[in-house]
Amino acid sequence: MHELSIAQGIVEIAEEHLPPGSGRVRSVRVKIGGLAGVVVDSLSFCFDAIIPGTRLEGARLDIEHIPITVRCAGCSAVTSITDSEFHCGSCGGTEVSLVTGRELQVSELELADNEE
Repeated sequence: MHELSIAQGIVEIAEEHLPPGSGRVRSVRVKIGGLAGVVVDSLSFCFDAIIPGTRLEGARLDIEHIPITVRCAGCSAVTSITDSEFHCGSCGGTEVSLVTGRELQVSELELADNEE
């Protein structure tokens, strides 16, 4: 299950970027593309399982799903892919290049006020 190692990486990245003396982490926002090969439910489960005892204990994992989009070499349109066939949604051309869909990144940390 590679979701466990992804969850561990998320925790490491978050802890590495927390300001010194910062309070509790409320949430961690992660961008995951449709081609990233991540089972979101498994990632959430693993994240919740490993954060006790870390600076992220009690934090929520917010996942932003990034659609698969391609740019057509023929008409230059950028369209979303909704099935397993990579073709332009505008002209039907098959000479396309990937624009989004491979993302797997921590994009934001929300910190609680120190009073909380």
